[in-house]
Parts: sequence; C-alpha cells; structure tokens
Amino acid sequence: MSGTGEVPARPGTRPRALVTGATGYIGGRLIPELLTAGYAVRALARTPEKLRDHPWATQTEVLRGDVTDADSVATAMDGVDIAYYLVHALGSGTRFEDTDRKAAQIFARQARAAGVRRIVYLGGLAPVGIPEQDLSPHLRSRAEVADILLASGVPTAVLRAAVIIGSGSASFEMLRYLTERLPVMVTPSWVRTRIQPVAVRDVLRYLVGCARLPDDVSRAFDIGGPEVLTYRAMMQRYAHVAELPERLILPVPMLTPRLSSLWIGLVTPVPPGLARPLAESLRYEVVCREHDIARYVPDPDPPGHPIAFDEALRLALRRVRDAEVATRWSNAAVPGAPSDPLPTDPDWAGGSLYTDRRERTVDAPPEALWRVVEGIGGDNGWYSFPLAWAVRGWLDRLVGGVGLRRGRRDARRLRVGDSLDFWRVEEVDPGRLLRLRAEMRLPGLAWLELTVGRDAQGRTRYGQRALFHPHGLTGHAYWWSVSPFHAAVFGGMARNIAATAEAEHRARRE
Repeated sequence: MSGTGEVPARPGTRPRALVTGATGYIGGRLIPELLTAGYAVRALARTPEKLRDHPWATQTEVLRGDVTDADSVATAMDGVDIAYYLVHALGSGTRFEDTDRKAAQIFARQARAAGVRRIVYLGGLAPVGIPEQDLSPHLRSRAEVADILLASGVPTAVLRAAVIIGSGSASFEMLRYLTERLPVMVTPSWVRTRIQPVAVRDVLRYLVGCARLPDDVSRAFDIGGPEVLTYRAMMQRYAHVAELPERLILPVPMLTPRLSSLWIGLVTPVPPGLARPLAESLRYEVVCREHDIARYVPDPDPPGHPIAFDEALRLALRRVRDAEVATRWSNAAVPGAPSDPLPTDPDWAGGSLYTDRRERTVDAPPEALWRVVEGIGGDNGWYSFPLAWAVRGWLDRLVGGVGLRRGRRDARRLRVGDSLDFWRVEEVDPGRLLRLRAEMRLPGLAWLELTVGRDAQGRTRYGQRALFHPHGLTGHAYWWSVSPFHAAVFGGMARNIAATAEAEHRARRE
C-alpha cells in the first residue's frame, strides 16, 4: 500500500461521489452514508422523481440519465472523484448480459475520460474452481462487469458479496417469504449449498471505505459475514429469530433451476425475472477466500463487525417488530438505518402487508368529521356491527388479551400513547390523521388508520385503512379467514362514521 488513503478533492470542494443505481436497493442506502462521511453526492437515475421522498434528496444533486447512454454518463462524471457502479440489468429480460456489458463499457470509458480517481463496484461472490463460462448467467455477468471495470485504467475496487441481509434485498426477501409462508417445504437440493451471507450495514461500510483506498490498489475483495451457512440453516435461523416454529425442510434432487424459479414464483412475490437467475446461482457454493479488505479500509471491523447472521436478521426485521419506529407502509416513514425499508424499494419487499381500504365523500365540513373520528371507541363504540366488535373483545380476553374493557382516557380528545379499547394510539395529526396499533392477541401486527381531507372538488373525504402484517402461515390464514367479514365490519364502519358526521353537522346547523 502507499498513500494516506484519503481521496483529494478538486480544489476548493469536498470529494464528489457519483452513485449510479440510486433508486436501487444498495444505491438508496449508500447515499446517506456518503453524505454523513463528508462527500458531496451526485445521483444518476432514469426516474429522478422516485428519489424525492428520501430525506436526503435536497442534499444530493440528482441527474436524469441512463448508464447505457454515453452522453448522460459523461455529464454525470464531470467533476467526480469516486464513481460507484451499482447497476445490474438483472430482471430486465433475457438479454441482461448484453445490457450489463454495454453499460459497464460506457461507464469505464467515461470514467477514464473524466479523470475519475476511483471506481467502486459491488458484484457477486464467485464460486471456487468453476470456470467463468460455466457459471450461471447472473454470476457470469457480474464477473464480466468486474473485469471490464478493472481494465478501465481507473483504479477500481470490486466488492464481491453473496446473499445480502437487509429488508429490500431480493435475496433476503426470497429467504423471508419462503420461510414465513412454508412451515413444511419440499425444496431444491441447493438448500444444502454453503453460503457466506453479509449484513447490508457491513456492505455499506466497506463501500464507503473503498472511496479512501490508495491509488495503487485496483483489485477485487471478497466480503462476507462471520458465518458460513447452508441455505437450509439460514431458513431455520430466520424462523428462530422471527419466532416461528422450526421448519420441516425436505430437499429433493429433481427440482431443476427452472423448476426452482417457478416454485419460488409460486410461493413468493419476487418477480420471475429476478427469481430465476437467483435460483440458478444458489446451486454454487459462495464462500469468501480472503478478507483482505480489513488491511485496506481504515478501521474496517469495529466491535460487533462483521455483524453476525442472527443480528443481521433482527435488524432487517425490526421495522415490523419494533413498535417504536414508523411503520413501513406509512408515506411519512423515514428510515432510521440501512436495514430499514426505503420509499424506492419494490412493492414486494418488506414482507406481506394486507390492506383493506375504504373511502367516503362526506356532506359535512372536515372539522365535523374529525370530531367523530377522534371520538371513536369507548362509549361511542366503533360504528359498525357492535356484536362483531364485542365478540372480538370477548375472544381476545379468553386468550389473555386486553379485550374492550380499557375504554378511553378522555371522551373527546386522543393523544399519542393513549389506550383505546384494544388499540393503542400510535399517531395523531389533529384534524387529519388518527393511526391506531392493535394490542389484541393476533398472529401478526395490525393497524387502523383514519384520515380526513378534501378531494379535488373540495369535498370532505374520509379515508380508512386496516393493515395487517402476518406472522407466519397462521397470520396469512387468519387474514383470509376474517376477510369475508370486512365488508360488513370495515365497510359499515366507513358508512356509519360518514353518516354520523353528516347528522351531527345538520343538528348543529339547526
């Protein structure tokens, strides 16, 4: 090694980092880490509008462009010190290898022409002893992109990772859904394959650290967590951390990669374009051959790092298990850590979330409707099928729950933290929003959200959402068993709240 490991900035500026794939899983999590580390960040995205809900959007220069378009890449490279290549065409079609090759070649040429000081690429961990041409298309393309960037003439750091553990990662989501939805499963033989998973927090730490590598370091690094596990062991460990019963896993040899991807598509919402290449790659053992990154990245392994597998799982699951943080479905949620979901994560990421949504136009001003919303529960009841709510309360008490006996603290006003029958007030935005978190005994987590607003014509609008995050197969079965009653319970609730607001408004006017 030589040099101090510091990237000199252009005169009078902070070091500037370009992040491609900013709307992707890693890119959206890397940007705030770079900002915290003191870098000026430029993000290249095909759809910059997707980034506007990120809390860091106003601190980042966002450019519209595509890595397959040389002109937009050249514009993005202007004045850049470190260029992160975090783009993969996986899932875009059968010719994704050609797209990856073209994009990498453009990126390499433009980085050299712009005088970029370093390229950093996150690729895939390659199996030992298998020629590149014999790899799955997914792993082969990752390896080819790494070779193109390393041959660019720009100092390049290639980080090679296997399964990344964090909410939103396609590999992790596949693990999540398979384990949660199947207490008994007949699986492909690749569940016996050894894998070295790595926590997303460690991946990001290494990516940021690579920006400070000395100029004479241009090579690939294997990165992984402290444990080597089979996919079967990963599923069992997931079940334990998620407090699910031990899974019965029966591997069979006749499930080919194609059949495996069809099986994954049947059980999980991961798109087939992602499921098939991921399933094909799982037949290879991917274990780190070295940990040289620890010799190059300053302070690479502080206490507790690399993060153990079970702890990485806990961090990935905490958004739906920890009642103290905002829930993933809320548009107002601001991720607090790299393991948390982001607004740009795909809809199928983050675990299952069932929703019952109702809306009504109300012939009364918003303040009249809000009085009814804020007065819900207790002696006023739930405006729908009283016997059904009473039975649910009795059943909850039979299994040790709180039932409906708690009522409410104040007959007219609610505040965050109040108990409300078998709910807890999670958020109140006076005049606009009431969000309740269920405290009855359930095989999952549930919320009820009531909103007051106006539509495009200026009419008062009532919105109602019941949300349920199931816990294991029992949770899914519970939702589908009660969903036939939602029209009567939740539909009636929306109708009666609107009708009550209208009646009370007429009475006040008279």
